[in-house]
Amino acid sequence: MSFPVHAITLDLDDTIWPIAPAIVRAETALDAWLAEHAPRAAAMWPLAERQRLREVANTERPRLAHDMTAQRQWMLERMLALAGEDVALTGSAYDAYFAARCDVEHYADSVPALERLAARVPLAALSNGNACLQTIGLMHLFAFQLGAREHGAAKPAASIFRAACDRLGLAPAQVLHVGDDPHMDVIGAHEAGLRTCWVNRVDDAGKTRDWERRSLRPDLEFPTLAALADWLDANHLEPISR
Repeated sequence: MSFPVHAITLDLDDTIWPIAPAIVRAETALDAWLAEHAPRAAAMWPLAERQRLREVANTERPRLAHDMTAQRQWMLERMLALAGEDVALTGSAYDAYFAARCDVEHYADSVPALERLAARVPLAALSNGNACLQTIGLMHLFAFQLGAREHGAAKPAASIFRAACDRLGLAPAQVLHVGDDPHMDVIGAHEAGLRTCWVNRVDDAGKTRDWERRSLRPDLEFPTLAALADWLDANHLEPISR
C-alpha cells in the first residue's frame, strides 16, 4: 500500500525499545535505594508487595491511570509512610527508580531507522508511558514528545492523537501513527483518523502475532522500524527541508 505521509507519531515502549528489561532495572534500582536509605520500607515492600500496591493504586486512584509518574510517586509516599520512614524521601526514591527506567536498550534496528525516518518527515513521540527522550538521548530526532501525563488522557483516546496532529499542524489523515499495541496504537489512531502502522516484532520463539480484528486492519504492518524506513524511502523521493 502507498499513500502520502507528512509526519509520523511513534509509540515508545515495545516499539523503539523493549519495556520489560527497563522495568526490571528500575525495580532493582529501587530495591537498592530502599535498602540503603529506607531499610524498613525495603523490608516491608519487596517487589511482590509493590505489585499488589500498584493494584490498590489502580483501584483507589483511577483518575491517575494515565499518569504513571504521579501514580508511582503516590505509591512510594505510601510505602514510606506505612513503613514509618520519612515521606520527604519520596522524591529521591522516585529519582532512583526513574533513572533506571530510562536506561533502555533499543532494538537493534531502532536508532538507525529513526534517523532515516526523521530525514524524511517530522517525528513526534506519543506514549502512555513516562520515559524521557531527553534523558534517553533521542530527543534530537523528534519534533516533540507528548505523553498521557501531559495531555491528561491516554491512548487509545482520540484526543491525544488529535492533539499531536494539531501540534504538527496537520490533518489526522496526513499523519501515520506507528506502534506495537493493536488496541492502543492501531485501533486508537484509526478511530482518530490517522493512518496506522503496526510494528509486529518477532518474539523469542521466532513468531509474530496474528491480527485478530477482522473488521479493521492496520494500513501497514512491519516486523521492524527498519522495514518501515524502507517503505518510506520508497514512497518519498527527497528528504524534507529543515
